[in-house]
Amino acid sequence: MVPNPENAFRKPLETAASIALSYLAELDTRPVAPPAGLQELRSRLTKPLNETEMDAGQVIRELAADVEGGIMTSAGGRFFGWVIGGALPAALGADWLTSAWDQNAGLYAAGPAAAIVEEVAGAWLKEIFGLPAAAGFALVTGCQMAHTTCLAAARHAVLRKYGWDVEERGLFGAPAIRVLSSTERHGTFERAIRFVGIGRQQITCLPVDEQGKLRPEALEQALHGCADSPVIVLLQAGDVNIGAYDAFETLIPLAKRYGAWVHVDGAFGLWAAASPRFRHLVKGVEQADSWATDGHKWLNVPYDCGYAFVADSEAHRGAMSFRAPYLTHGAEARDQMDWTPESSRRARGFATYAALRQLGRHGIADLVERCSRHARALVTRIGSLPGAELVWEPTINQGLVRFGDDRQTDQVIAAIAATGEAFFGGTTWRGRRAMRVSVSNWQTSEQDIERVIAAISRVLQAYNK
Repeated sequence: MVPNPENAFRKPLETAASIALSYLAELDTRPVAPPAGLQELRSRLTKPLNETEMDAGQVIRELAADVEGGIMTSAGGRFFGWVIGGALPAALGADWLTSAWDQNAGLYAAGPAAAIVEEVAGAWLKEIFGLPAAAGFALVTGCQMAHTTCLAAARHAVLRKYGWDVEERGLFGAPAIRVLSSTERHGTFERAIRFVGIGRQQITCLPVDEQGKLRPEALEQALHGCADSPVIVLLQAGDVNIGAYDAFETLIPLAKRYGAWVHVDGAFGLWAAASPRFRHLVKGVEQADSWATDGHKWLNVPYDCGYAFVADSEAHRGAMSFRAPYLTHGAEARDQMDWTPESSRRARGFATYAALRQLGRHGIADLVERCSRHARALVTRIGSLPGAELVWEPTINQGLVRFGDDRQTDQVIAAIAATGEAFFGGTTWRGRRAMRVSVSNWQTSEQDIERVIAAISRVLQAYNK
């Protein structure tokens, strides 16, 4: 006999909600870095698979107990590693409902409300970023797949100019696509180049200036050398180490004069467009052909969520769309699978829609500006501590500090994590190790900043004795 759905779901969901609310209430007191080690977690979680069914509520309780100490407290305000945001209350609530509703958001027919919510969220995002209203868009898992989506559209468009239908003929025998980028490109872009079959050997890395910006003369010289080839140019809207922005007003028209497709990596930096204070950093970015950014960074929606935008919607759809006789396509509705790499996919539009409504335009601007203010305070004040060096003061929310030599820097980063008071990541920038400071969580407060600086001061005092 099939159990009553209410009875089947009530206990595990109530248990999960209780555990989740307790966890969120304890963010301020939990250590940021997970204290449980690899072997401890394996010993707890590696069990023989049970032969018979277990009570669902018991499964949830045991799971929560077994992972205790192995959860990175990136949801809280003292996590500054990589570029990982938290989750806004409305976004988290919508994400819980997304799991309960369990929609397959590939087709309008499979989840009508999910399709329309995504349609509206895409339009709002284009308004916030100042992108063309007619641009195609896709909600994907993250910037990795946003790059892949955009580069598939780019591949479609640049080869079409040479009379080559890549979707039908593939890349064997196609004109070689050249890719021009700066030395500061992110690894996800390079990986996407591999995914779409262009290959890393086709990438030419061009020099940047002291501010981390691609040099116009270097780009023009490279474009001149690629005059007889299809070309894709990658520009940066906030590079991963120092948050550098390329000069879009100069570089995009330059690339367009040579017929190149311009793609912008704006994983977190494109959100500067939402802020009156930082909007000048992306001036001219709307002239590009495609843009990639994340929702699970600065918009603070739960993992996973990324956004791809393509000005040439025909190229976007041509690279992604799929038809089969068993599918139901609406004549007027937007089928998400026509714009994304996935067919079956999570209805992540609900969380994005909820986050945008909770914040509104002013709230998004305030979030960007507040995180940037906290990043500047962290970097400048840590950099002024005895034994520390300010390497790069943030342009927006990314900055660098260093502690002595490379070995000492990594040791101090590890010692800070061991305190449980904060978590930072390390990086190698211009040949030297540094601690990267990244602030993108809506919960980070001035109290968090004071607490973290005090903790780092104690670590340095102990280290320098």
